[in-house]
Amino acid sequence: MLAVIPARHAPSQNHLLAALPEEILERLSPHLELVAMPLGEVLCESGGQLQHVYFPTTAIISLHYVMEDGASAEIAGVGNEGVLGVQLFMGGNTTPSQATVQTGGYGYRLKARLMMEEFNRTGGRRSGALHDLLLRYTQALMAQMSQTAVCNRHHSVEQQLCRWLLLTLDRLPSNDLTMTQELIASMLGVRREGITETAGNLQRAGLISYRRGHITVLDRSGLESHACECYNVVKKEFHRLLSDTGAARKSRINH
Repeated sequence: MLAVIPARHAPSQNHLLAALPEEILERLSPHLELVAMPLGEVLCESGGQLQHVYFPTTAIISLHYVMEDGASAEIAGVGNEGVLGVQLFMGGNTTPSQATVQTGGYGYRLKARLMMEEFNRTGGRRSGALHDLLLRYTQALMAQMSQTAVCNRHHSVEQQLCRWLLLTLDRLPSNDLTMTQELIASMLGVRREGITETAGNLQRAGLISYRRGHITVLDRSGLESHACECYNVVKKEFHRLLSDTGAARKSRINH
């Protein structure tokens, strides 16, 4: 199920693209293709090579590992703050994780070749702006992956679920999520029964409202109080490394 198409699509709805100097965005804009990203679509298989990089605007992409027995767990999410395809400019070309659309919506894609040409561009006062921005984003993404691994090892299912819900909400324009318990269990790498019990506890506490395939957060501050420190660690690291993206986006909207 796709999210409602925004009245006005623009690359600047993705914070990384919004943070680029105007001349770079103008150079890339003719090649940015708006694409629908339906729930469940696999954008990159484990070990596969990306032909495009993706800048989500209203969609959210899940990066997760799939084991030989079919079990899986999410290692990071990519929403309007980021880009799918860091392996290209890190020199690996492939990744052992699978990229699947977690929340249906829209985004922009750019041919991998064009991304690398801009990434490697030299000369000029603002040369390397995309290079520097993507490396800082990659560091923030690595921090998210590391914190997720620690969280999954040391924190309760309730803390993990609250952390995951909050990070997802940060990438959405509302407090409503279209998400089944089966999918959440797969993301967190836990049993469905554990998610059912935990979601029920959060609902009885008045923090969320849950009906099949749909979650509404009723009390965000309460949800934050039930989450572990991992949520704030990831949030602060993204803000520290990419704080200029918000300023750039605000400035571009105002003008």
